[in-house]
Amino acid sequence: MAERNLDFDKVRNRKNTSCLKCDFAKKRGMPEDVLPLWVADMDFETSSYIEDALVERAGHGIFGYSEAQAPYFEAVREWMKKHHGWNVKEKWLVKTPGVVFALAMAVKAYTKPEDSVLLQLPVYYPFSQVIEDNGRKVVSNTLYLGEDNRYHMDFADFEEKIIENHIKLFFLCSPHNPVGRVWTREELARLGDICLKHQVIVVSDEIHQDFVFQGKHQVFADLKKEYEEICVICTSPSKTFNLASMMMSNIFIPDRKLRRKFCRELDAAGISQLGIMGLVACEAAYRKGEVWYQAMLSYIAENLAFMKAYVENNLPGVRMTEHEGTYLVWLDFRGTGLSFPELKNLIVNKGKLWLDSGEIFGAQGRGFQRLNAACPRSVLSEALERLKRALQE
Repeated sequence: MAERNLDFDKVRNRKNTSCLKCDFAKKRGMPEDVLPLWVADMDFETSSYIEDALVERAGHGIFGYSEAQAPYFEAVREWMKKHHGWNVKEKWLVKTPGVVFALAMAVKAYTKPEDSVLLQLPVYYPFSQVIEDNGRKVVSNTLYLGEDNRYHMDFADFEEKIIENHIKLFFLCSPHNPVGRVWTREELARLGDICLKHQVIVVSDEIHQDFVFQGKHQVFADLKKEYEEICVICTSPSKTFNLASMMMSNIFIPDRKLRRKFCRELDAAGISQLGIMGLVACEAAYRKGEVWYQAMLSYIAENLAFMKAYVENNLPGVRMTEHEGTYLVWLDFRGTGLSFPELKNLIVNKGKLWLDSGEIFGAQGRGFQRLNAACPRSVLSEALERLKRALQE
């Protein structure tokens, strides 16, 4: 049976489906008629093979305690090997109900209250939340926007922050959300060598690893053998196949001691087996979802090209940061000269758009907006037209 869900132009009404993206505008302080392009999930139907696998499993009618067996790991292993050249071992795998949950467990496992944890602002805001909510301190090696319209790391500052703050744990976002960088092997090696020198544990959030449009994603653990001793690699099919509500992620911890500490925190949190539907969906995605994945990736690439041309030609004062990875576009509105309240009014009240305002990713994001481009072209076009009209007003 062939893949059925390849019409990415199809607009599905997600209203009244308990959809966080579409059904909670009023509760989140937004007008009810906003067009939502904020939270990182796609407006595409997932692979029909995943649908079929879930329907078949639901037909069994019994949903007791479940656990993944060998075919599950084999599907995950083959996906990682084929797409990222990484040979993973089954004993490295720890499954969690999401990557953010894994980040929180890492904070508990590898630091103590009042310790500092290093990250690179502006960055996916739950990074800061799980650090602070667990009684630790956020320290930032802040990224800077270069003349090439890309963000870069300040390696001298990175090492200084480690030394000055006695850093034991660093959160890496690769590819980076929201600035869209796909870090090069050279950048990751320079960063990794500093962490190895100071024995800093690297938790690498690689959930967007399957969305690369320029360059090539490098799994941090696979760059140098020594890095396996200091890293936790966080992956999931949830972004790639739009399965966020399935609440499952594959976390790889090659080092036995790090893995043992991490698993102790899982036990303390009362986590054992995950939901059967998440396990079924993941296995089906990695085993049979290739055709859907490639078609979806091509469609988003075309969306990004369309958006780049539109911004350059129609939105004066707005600049789209050079986009290498993820489907989340980082838009720089600072050239419009609008103040923070004026920009918010432009986006929400005039444009009737629900985007992610840049300052939630750190103060360094003020003046920016994150836009989710994983939607039908007609929806993206409508959003950009709304921005154009709002700016003209």
